[in-house]
Amino acid sequence: MSPRTVAFATLGCRLNQVDTQQLQTLCEARGFRAVPFEEPADVVVVNTCTVTARAEFSDRQAIRRAARVSPRARLVVTGCWAQTSPGDVAGLREVDLVVGNADKRRLPELLDDLLAGRIQVSDIAGERTLPAVPPARVAGRSRAFLKIQDGCQHRCAFCVVPFARGQSRSLEPQVALDQARLLVEAGHPEIVLTGVDLGHYGADLIPRTTLATLLQELVEIPGLRWIRLSSVLPAYFTPALTEIVTSSPVIAPHFHVPLQSGSDRVLRLMRRPYNRAMYRRLVERLTTAIPSLGLGADVIVGFPGERDGDFAETLALIEALPFSYLHVFPYSPRRGTEAATFADVVDARTIARRSTRLRELARAKSLAFRRGLVGSLAEVLVLETRDRATGRLTGLTGNYVEVLFDGADALMTGLARVRVTDAERDRTLGEIA
Repeated sequence: MSPRTVAFATLGCRLNQVDTQQLQTLCEARGFRAVPFEEPADVVVVNTCTVTARAEFSDRQAIRRAARVSPRARLVVTGCWAQTSPGDVAGLREVDLVVGNADKRRLPELLDDLLAGRIQVSDIAGERTLPAVPPARVAGRSRAFLKIQDGCQHRCAFCVVPFARGQSRSLEPQVALDQARLLVEAGHPEIVLTGVDLGHYGADLIPRTTLATLLQELVEIPGLRWIRLSSVLPAYFTPALTEIVTSSPVIAPHFHVPLQSGSDRVLRLMRRPYNRAMYRRLVERLTTAIPSLGLGADVIVGFPGERDGDFAETLALIEALPFSYLHVFPYSPRRGTEAATFADVVDARTIARRSTRLRELARAKSLAFRRGLVGSLAEVLVLETRDRATGRLTGLTGNYVEVLFDGADALMTGLARVRVTDAERDRTLGEIA
């Protein structure tokens, strides 16, 4: 008898991608055979996002597409939308099983006795530990993702993630080190550390530890070229963390430091744990230590109460700092959050206009950063697929720039030296050095 097949679709953040890889590993250990989402399968798992209204729209689209591709499949929905709105998800006619984030690791056994319309959503607020799931098998991939933290103890006014992911929970340091070594031995030169609130790593453990302490051990793993941090709030950059990330050649010179707004008034409304002066001082320290630093940020446009002057402050701060990219999000209210009750709502036209202005600025900042690399030599991690438009290889620099260049397939998933030759609006070009 042929093994049962399972396909996965993943929406949203990098952490969801890691969760999907882990779920696939667990299902394969249970006897399932994973197939691409585009192929009919016995079971289809849609791992959802709920961070914005647009995300939930994309969730629904993915569920409908899964039903079209695999009309006879049992359709399972998991992830953050399943956790926060299980009734809404279960009400969709295509859905056979709803599995919350707290129950993800039980997915293989739940599939064995799948019942139509069943909901398995435990209270994630009760989760106290981050279980040690075997590292996902990602053969043929240059980069590996290692989830060392989940959940969040902050209660930002706009954010539904704490309701979807629970409180902050960390992977035991020895487990994280062992899994990192296994990933390097499997042929991954780069490991991306992921988490919802990565800088809080270790604060929940007994004995307590820190992200800086873990990094000091990770950088000693033989064969590991890059450790990349997914996202770290400004307040977590302690002297110890700043020292290790700016001094170790194994830490990728690229940090994603969420901003959300450049207005102190709006940051207070958002209940963010920093202000613009703190943010600016941090960026200046990091870029002084690493002149070629790749710097990214998230920005929310049109938060309730955001005035023209607040948005002007955001523009001015972004213009003044050396960002290499931005993620721009038009604000959308999320049920259950404090901001969803705010009365001073910004109209849709104003949000659209401000978003366009900020994205234009982001493109200009990105182009200026990449033009500054022209003529330089860079060590790149060659990704496992070619650029669709040009057929060239894609190399990812330490400071998070994708460089397209000609080369043989044998270079894929390894390291190469590339000279950056040109920076265009939407791509960066290079050649083997």
